[in-house]
Amino acid sequence: MVLERINELRELIRKHEYQYYVLDEPLISDAEYDVLMQELIKLENEHPEFITPDSPTQRVGGKASERFGAIVHRYPLLSLDNAFSPGDLLDFDRRVSRVVSQPSYVAEMKIDGVSIAIVYENGLLRTAATRGDGLVGEDVTANIKTVKNVPLKLQRNLPRLEVRGEIYMPKSEFLRLNQEKEERGEKIFANPRNAAAGSLRQLDPGITASRALAAFIYDITYIEGEEISSQQEMLEFLRETGLPVNNEARFCNDIEQIIDYCDEYVKKRHELPYEIDGVVVKLNPIAPRAQLGQTAKSPRWAVAYKFPPEEKETRLLDVEINVGRTGIIAPTAIMEPVFLAGTTVSRASLHNFDLVREKDIRKGDLVLLHKAGDIIPEIIKPIAEKRTGEEEIINPPQNCPACGSEAVRLDSEVAYRCENINCPARLKESLIFFASREAMDIDGMGPAVIEQLVERGLVHEIDDLYTLSVEQLQTLERMGAKSAANLIESIERSKKQPLYRLITALGIRYIGSKTARSLTQYYHDIDDFLNLQREDLLRVPDVGLRMAESIVRFFAEPRNQETIERLKAAGVNTRDEDLNTIPPTLSGKTFVLTGTLPNLTRDEASEMIIARGGKVSSSVSKKTSYVVVGEDPGSKYGRAVQLGIEILDEASFLQIINQ
Repeated sequence: MVLERINELRELIRKHEYQYYVLDEPLISDAEYDVLMQELIKLENEHPEFITPDSPTQRVGGKASERFGAIVHRYPLLSLDNAFSPGDLLDFDRRVSRVVSQPSYVAEMKIDGVSIAIVYENGLLRTAATRGDGLVGEDVTANIKTVKNVPLKLQRNLPRLEVRGEIYMPKSEFLRLNQEKEERGEKIFANPRNAAAGSLRQLDPGITASRALAAFIYDITYIEGEEISSQQEMLEFLRETGLPVNNEARFCNDIEQIIDYCDEYVKKRHELPYEIDGVVVKLNPIAPRAQLGQTAKSPRWAVAYKFPPEEKETRLLDVEINVGRTGIIAPTAIMEPVFLAGTTVSRASLHNFDLVREKDIRKGDLVLLHKAGDIIPEIIKPIAEKRTGEEEIINPPQNCPACGSEAVRLDSEVAYRCENINCPARLKESLIFFASREAMDIDGMGPAVIEQLVERGLVHEIDDLYTLSVEQLQTLERMGAKSAANLIESIERSKKQPLYRLITALGIRYIGSKTARSLTQYYHDIDDFLNLQREDLLRVPDVGLRMAESIVRFFAEPRNQETIERLKAAGVNTRDEDLNTIPPTLSGKTFVLTGTLPNLTRDEASEMIIARGGKVSSSVSKKTSYVVVGEDPGSKYGRAVQLGIEILDEASFLQIINQ
């Protein structure tokens, strides 16, 4: 019976470790994982004959992904034993005191992030790797170089320095990133640790660079040319080299001061700009550490004090269905108010209906609540054993609650959406994009103007832009007669934009200007799109399955069809009469644009290239045909010189265009 439970726990823990470390998509909270692990440790301690080398209790961390190159660590990167109470800390102190008389300690924040090992040679950053299984980690050097507070060059020229630290995502960035993902209908990150891990383990360093990751360095695993005698001295040395060190670390004379420090930060944790889940306690003098030694998994001279999870029970009273600014239809939990992590909480986003179904959350449930990243109220799970039988299953809506249009979901997304471009809930966002430079290019029609037009009832639908008068515009704040006349003129000019710009302006999911161009090279009238099937669209280069599905969905919405008819009636161009009059002289050629050109904008130059069959790329490679260089070019210019790619100024570029 005991062995069966041990095996069951091992399988559960392995499953959750895979979800956490490899997929960055945890299925349970850290506290629930700790409960499983502590039960397994207890059973194995009571029955050591059942311990096996492959038990989760016997290894350090997660498996390294095969997507990255491997880096072998000089010394194993160990994890830490956990302490869950002041009594556990006293036990730790007693064990240390058998070797060290009157031990002193350093307490440091236990940052909830991703462990990293960085190697510097002659003061320069050479490699960076995740912990992996403790012996072999993933080579994430290119991505670490995008983390702004990790120095590429140290302030001291050491022959070799190997350090260990934590990559984390600030709470504010976690909130921003999840809001963006939710607006795009994508699955959100469960917590800042998984957001940091997902960002760090991108194959494209540009994605990592776009997210505000940061680092704290807390340990030296190898050093040449220096001797360090204490943890205090080590942290100060790291600071002097220019490495980022957490300022909350504190020297403590004894374990009582450590316990006071832990109590202090249990209360202060929510004030910090990053998430912590505990305190790391380290023996301050380094020399006795060797005497204390280590187990296969963790050192005996350090311990991680885990904070108790801040979770509260409350009742889910109702579910409110809301429409976001991009048309996402999402459920929000309305709960009995409960004080949690410093604030009173009565609402929590349920994010999407798949998540509601997976967690089996029902209206009327008692639920367990916490704050993801100390910021976002989140229902961890329903307390199913306390159900009365009167709870109601939460189903996705069939129609948009704001306008009544059909609620649709693409196969590639988790979110339901309203596809009506004039839905009141998304009208402002639709108008901002419609008027943008990338779309209809209505100069002077910015967010502040659009806000007033909608709030004052002058625009209810996108096509209302084309019925505005100078007199109406003059009623807006900071809009004089001349500005109003200029804006009307800009609106009139937009009627003559080519069809691809109108297709772009409609804001069809996944369809940007490049794809819109490809579409209008095959279909020259907007009416053509009303009858196209997915298979028709898949014949167009650059159009994938989810793009095709999105286009069909958009044009199938009756309210969008009505909008298109009204745009026609307003005189907006919906056909390309003279398509393909420009010969494809640049077919097979790839251009990269860098710097500011004297007369052309980057968009204008790109349009010239694409209209003649060429391609515009954002990066320089051996496949690049030309790099067009203006004033203040970036690193692309240097890369082009290095690869021997032909460089053009604006005059040379126009000569090629006009051939």
